[in-house]
Amino acid sequence: MSRSFKEALEHRRSYYHITNSSPIPDEELRGILEFGLQHVPSAFNSQSTRIVLLLGENHKKLWMITKEILRQRVASADAFARTEAKIDTSFAAGYGTVLFFENMTVVKKLQASFPTYKDRFPVWAQQTSAMHQLAIWSMLEDVGFGASLQHYNPLIDKKVEEEWGINPNWELIAQMPFGVPLQLPENKADSTLEDKLIVFD
Repeated sequence: MSRSFKEALEHRRSYYHITNSSPIPDEELRGILEFGLQHVPSAFNSQSTRIVLLLGENHKKLWMITKEILRQRVASADAFARTEAKIDTSFAAGYGTVLFFENMTVVKKLQASFPTYKDRFPVWAQQTSAMHQLAIWSMLEDVGFGASLQHYNPLIDKKVEEEWGINPNWELIAQMPFGVPLQLPENKADSTLEDKLIVFD
């Protein structure tokens, strides 16, 4: 399907019940990520965002790694059982995972080149990543996927770097598991716009 920009933003939701199936070929999936990397803006045109797509056994391995790390940190067996069930049914059960990184070598070069804004570049890198996350999330949903955004970093950073040979200068920002949704998400509660928008005319 093809929606307007407003429709894409309106329909983008967090899906926690997804399947290991895809409505599109992997080449088209790759094209979505390439489109996002090419067209989403970045501060100072830094183009610092990096993306890794995990499919098949690599996707499953990510969530197995995450479970094993959490198993060592969760206080009780009961608490871990809930965590394990969530990972197994909400994330690992999907078709793939998009990993979002920021290349800190780029950020550090900008800090050196523009010392006046040195403290802001790490913040702007996070904003750059967030724009990529939203754009790609919306495009994935537009073709029939359901996705959610997860943040198991920095707990899994080192293992991810080792397992997939990730450049150590790439900082992991977020993980986006996706797959064909099994059910619609619950309705979300929106706060009033009066508290969020001020207009001076």
